[in-house]
Amino acid sequence: MASQKDIANRIPITGALMLATLMNTLDSTIANVTLPHMQGSVSASQDQIIWVLTSYIIATAIMTPLSGWLSQKIGRKTMFLASIAGFTFASILCGVATNLPELVIFRLIQGVAGASLIPLSQTVMLDIYPQRLIPRVMSIWSAAVILGPIIGPTLGGWLTEDFSWRWVFYINVPIGILAFLGIWTFMDRDDGGRQRPFDFLGFGALVLFIGGFQLLVDRGPSQDWFDSKEIWIETAICIAGLWIFIVQTMTAEHPFFHRDLAKDGNFVGTTLFGMFVGVMLFSVSALLPSMMQTLLGYSALQAGVASMTRGLGSFIAFLAVPMLVARFGPRSVLLVGILLSSLALWQMGQFDLSMTPGPIEMAGFIQGIGTGLLFAPLNTLAYAKLAPVHRTEGTIVSTMARSLGSSAGISVLQAMLIRDAAAAHSGLSEHITVTDPVIRWATPRMFDLQSVTGLAALNGEVTRQGTMISYDALFGSMAIGCLLLAPSLLLLKSPKRPPPSGPELVAD
Repeated sequence: MASQKDIANRIPITGALMLATLMNTLDSTIANVTLPHMQGSVSASQDQIIWVLTSYIIATAIMTPLSGWLSQKIGRKTMFLASIAGFTFASILCGVATNLPELVIFRLIQGVAGASLIPLSQTVMLDIYPQRLIPRVMSIWSAAVILGPIIGPTLGGWLTEDFSWRWVFYINVPIGILAFLGIWTFMDRDDGGRQRPFDFLGFGALVLFIGGFQLLVDRGPSQDWFDSKEIWIETAICIAGLWIFIVQTMTAEHPFFHRDLAKDGNFVGTTLFGMFVGVMLFSVSALLPSMMQTLLGYSALQAGVASMTRGLGSFIAFLAVPMLVARFGPRSVLLVGILLSSLALWQMGQFDLSMTPGPIEMAGFIQGIGTGLLFAPLNTLAYAKLAPVHRTEGTIVSTMARSLGSSAGISVLQAMLIRDAAAAHSGLSEHITVTDPVIRWATPRMFDLQSVTGLAALNGEVTRQGTMISYDALFGSMAIGCLLLAPSLLLLKSPKRPPPSGPELVAD
């Protein structure tokens, strides 16, 4: 419960919490447009630089369940200060990183430190305000959650272009200092010591499973999958971790996740649905900025501006979705979200190398609306039959599943993109023969087929065309995959009571 000091200082505490939340959500998107610049700076390949994104997502997913237990053990204020300080310091380390392993390790630390910021911020807000003000206060707090994805790509592009990619991490320093001082000054100390029994074996097994699975999908393409001993070891770790976690959950007196969660069909269905949404949709925000910069010649700032429409679409949907769910029901809103997301992916499958920014911005805007229409209805359906005592734990499970899907999706789709681009390059090259008079007549002067420079330039253009073909094929397949999610809505049961308000609708 909140102390009298916290209640008296709730306005400055709210400001500090919003700064901490903004810092966290900003970092989830600001790095996307800087990946091509990071790639050259740390000498990483196209598939390796994706680890900068996936390491952060996985670290956050693993640490989120543990953060609630730690906050009860050491106190919320101590946990907040440690998280903000750790996140800010890790941001500095990311900015000074000189190679890929350093950058990935520092991003892991950043994800571990920042995992508790959003759930703890929400908990404190619910404690320091009276019930009648909760809907208004949570709407204000949620603005910080949605603001990060809106301004992140543009801010990241501007910092990269006018300064360097390192400033997308340094920007966290002043925000982190202000948030730290606000919590330090105005929040009352909580001594903690109220922790519940914690299933360390279950948690350790879950970490093994998630870590092994992520290494498997990250390293598989470059190691030729199961022709490699490393991949077999990672597969064994993944399976062993999952098996131990399942057995421990079924038999332990105090399992890491309560067994009642697995008995609720709606919760299981919405969790799996959310994981596939992470695979299908969140990975696009990582792929598109790289496409714009490497294939279309956009600057980092131009790529950021073109990506901003996705955040604007999500913001509009965020404002409209409570009214839509109340009027039409969560399943209908989910269906519209799926259809809009599929339409956006189909539009992306029509991209070409001569297009203007308009198609990218329009497809991003539609996908933003579609994505924004998914999460509040998913929460409503997830908690339709779930006991209130399990809602906090359910939010943690669904958030972790979505993060796992997003991280795995980024890795798998990036690998598919590289594979299909190589196949498209090979297919196009078969039709180019330097002795063919038609080819010699049609080839521009810059592709002088009699010189090494000209042949290299021609090969570069074939690579560019083949990569665009692979992007289109990938987006088209994702559109079909997204549509295939629609029939699963028939398995979800709408709530018979009014949908949950306040924290349940904005928790994610």
